[in-house]
Amino acid sequence: MTNQPDEVDQLIADWQRERPDLDLSPLQVLSRVSRLARHLEIGRRKAFSNPELELWEFDVLAALRRSGKNYALTPSSLISENLVTSGTMTNRVDRLVERGLVVRQSDPNDGRGVLVKLTAEGKKSVDQAISALVEIESNLLKSLPKSEQKQLADLLRVLTSSVATNQD
Repeated sequence: MTNQPDEVDQLIADWQRERPDLDLSPLQVLSRVSRLARHLEIGRRKAFSNPELELWEFDVLAALRRSGKNYALTPSSLISENLVTSGTMTNRVDRLVERGLVVRQSDPNDGRGVLVKLTAEGKKSVDQAISALVEIESNLLKSLPKSEQKQLADLLRVLTSSVATNQD
């Protein structure tokens, strides 16, 4: 592993010169996370361009695809998975229905309930997108050995859990 200086090192050096009174150590991590997030967003847009999916469309379709054999979830489950309001989810499902990527159907376990179900076209689109995404994300991580990727994932899990807990 090389410790080549990057743009964050320069940013921190500049701030240290201008504000030597501040502890800039959080910037060492979070500025890099922020820059990595930008690269990830660019990669996701590229991965979703072939099946022509918006990021939010992928999120909804992926939740359905991960749900298993029937590829169907209740709207409330989709809301929980996607962290959006019911109005937003209704709008998203409507748009996905128009594109033929999902259908609404009666919930066999609840006569008044509705399920959102992935269509064959929706399954094809999300499968294509996830394959492209895994390839792109693997390329983003290729400079780290698998053991360091695991270590980074473990550290980020601790950090995201702590942040989520402190914001609730």
